Amino acid sequence: MELKKLSISLVVVLVLVLVLQILSAVDFDPYRILGVSRTSSQADIKKAYKKLAREWHPDKNKDPGAEDKFIQISKAYEILSNEEKRSNFDRYGDVGENQGYPQQQQHRQFHHFHESFYFDESFFHFPFNSERRDSSDEKYLLHFSHYVNEIVPDSFKKPYLIKITSDWCFSCIHIEPVWKEVVQELEVLGVGIGVVHAGYERRLAHHLGAHSTPSILGLINGKISFFHNAVIRENLRQFVESLLPGNLIEKITDKNYVQFLSNWKKENKPHVLLFDHMPVVPLLYKLTAFAYRDYLSFGYVYVGLRGTEVLSRQYNINVYTPTMMIFKEHIDKPADVIQAREMKKQLIDDFLSQNKFLLAARLTNQKLFHELCPVKKSHRQRKYCVVLLTGEGDKFAKTYEAFVAFALANTKDTVRFVHIYNDRQRDFAHALLMDDEKYWGKSAVAILERRNNVGRVVYKILEDAWEGSEEDNFILLDLLAQLRTDPGLLSSDTVLPDLNDELAPVFFLRWLYSAIEYISDCWDSVFHNNWREMMPLLSLIFSALFILFGTVIVQAFSDSSDERDSPLPQKEDPSEKNEKNDTTFSKENSRIPKKGFVEVTELTDVTYTSNLVRLRPGHMNVVLILSNPTKTSLLQKFALEVYTFTGSSCLHFSFLSLDKHREWLEYLLEFAQDAASIPYQYDKHFLERDYTGYVLALNGHKKYFCLFKPHRSGDEGGTMGSSEDYDPLLHTAEARGKSSCSPGSKQVKNKLSKLSLWMERLLEGSLQRFYIPSWPALD
Repeated sequence: MELKKLSISLVVVLVLVLVLQILSAVDFDPYRILGVSRTSSQADIKKAYKKLAREWHPDKNKDPGAEDKFIQISKAYEILSNEEKRSNFDRYGDVGENQGYPQQQQHRQFHHFHESFYFDESFFHFPFNSERRDSSDEKYLLHFSHYVNEIVPDSFKKPYLIKITSDWCFSCIHIEPVWKEVVQELEVLGVGIGVVHAGYERRLAHHLGAHSTPSILGLINGKISFFHNAVIRENLRQFVESLLPGNLIEKITDKNYVQFLSNWKKENKPHVLLFDHMPVVPLLYKLTAFAYRDYLSFGYVYVGLRGTEVLSRQYNINVYTPTMMIFKEHIDKPADVIQAREMKKQLIDDFLSQNKFLLAARLTNQKLFHELCPVKKSHRQRKYCVVLLTGEGDKFAKTYEAFVAFALANTKDTVRFVHIYNDRQRDFAHALLMDDEKYWGKSAVAILERRNNVGRVVYKILEDAWEGSEEDNFILLDLLAQLRTDPGLLSSDTVLPDLNDELAPVFFLRWLYSAIEYISDCWDSVFHNNWREMMPLLSLIFSALFILFGTVIVQAFSDSSDERDSPLPQKEDPSEKNEKNDTTFSKENSRIPKKGFVEVTELTDVTYTSNLVRLRPGHMNVVLILSNPTKTSLLQKFALEVYTFTGSSCLHFSFLSLDKHREWLEYLLEFAQDAASIPYQYDKHFLERDYTGYVLALNGHKKYFCLFKPHRSGDEGGTMGSSEDYDPLLHTAEARGKSSCSPGSKQVKNKLSKLSLWMERLLEGSLQRFYIPSWPALD
């Protein structure tokens, strides 16, 4: 009986839970929240959203439920403004990523069932419902487009601390109190905060390289660094400080403060001194220095340190109150000062933004010109730029100081004072002065107003050169007063070229800085960032190194074993040497030509068709005739003579064995009877005719050949094709009478001494051609 009652109670509880689930799913209707119909256009939805957002914004509506209402309005607009999410909601009543698949939809409903099943924190201390648990993170949620378009560019002004979280993440619940405390502390100092929900923003989580939750990472200058320590307040603070560059603030004492403040001219920046009794530079000052590093240089004075007494007395510093001073052109007196017991970020930002530039800053790049001399937006927002065009050195120091004094006495919101060096910005100065002779070697003052972003300005040059006298001051002051009522005084117009970047490092230094930065990024990626992201790259690097060193080691062991196993070289008998096959010959002679390697193939019945009969049009095969006794010597000489012609892709080189294919050669030479008298083939000396050293240039496509006959020893005449240079029978007799001359002797090599000249004439096309009806078969 009790078991039956228990089962009935369980069924009732399940039914109630399901009803609550259905009611909660039906409760959120984006169309009802925005007050639009399902057929409304995007313009109507956007109009309704703006109206409700203005009405329920927590800053304007003090109703206790305004914040929750505003969150619902934002969620409803997020769904209906996205066509894909709106379509999913219209079809399935949900906007999950797995819509359209019945099995996944069932899983999604089961998932939402657990999300809405919220346990009381006072009893279980595990708030599973993500919407209630992460309500404090709502304003920090990041989307992919928001991250790319806004967060990344803003990371060049301040660092970001980003948390990756997800539903049903017990570790996320564990770190939540610490995270909230750190966020409240760092956000007021100027650190950007972001939260990425890995379940809804998978693309962004993958882009950041976060493969597990919770993950905490830092973003600065567009670069991501992961936090790997225990999640406690001190570690997170140190992590944010480690993201910042180490040279933002210089430690200042009585010994170096003059040098620090005097660098304003070299750096073209005002210099800021921060006085505080903290031995370590506070994080607020570091973040401020990072945000204004392009405009200001910062120094920190620890007033409790020995060696800062002179500095404190000179500027009358209250050692118990943090003080901030800005120095511009005059280092003996600060241009502006603030003191406050608690330095707030807003106070510092207002103070520094009003003192970002010198009184008469030097135009060193186009970006600074855009900021100091903005383009006119309307006739009511005119801003004039007074430009001193001067030179460098002591000669122009007096005129520059007078110009700075004038700027100090007449600083206004509508007038900015700047100066340039004519030698460094020649094109800019020429566009205004037009090389007027009266300004050569002198300073000049121009008043200009920018009209557009492409360089067009209207301006007026003071008629006389600027000397800084009282008369010059009076004339300039009078012109500025007249411009208030008559802007037409600026009667000249021109187009100014872009300014050269004077402070940019030279190419070598830029390359060096880029290389150091790249190496640093790689080091951080390998040893500090997410290892899972780096595994493919590391695998590729180690695989390449393994293959490289493995190949070198194997090659070294194989070479040493070959040298150890090879016998000592012995002198070979000439007859044994002549009987070596062609493969052995090519191995021996591949290292003989000192000028390079020439690929010479043997013309056989196997290679005959491809190397001659079917040779492509325009290609020729240069064939050397040799015998076994003369093979080594002639091929060496042949390689040396034709090496300079191997660059031509139309020439191929081969050799023909006279011992094997004499009949083929005799048949070919019959067509050259007019150039070389060949005895009748049945003569008794048939087998003793010596054709070694002959060279044939064969054109397989047009069926003709050119003939080179070897040079006879002692003959200085030409051997390009005449019938009297060489007689095979006579040379055979002479060869028999000189038994002391071996086949590899100098006499044999001299046969090809004129081959290079013949090759030149071959390429010129000036050799005689002998045509044949068809190529004979090579037996």
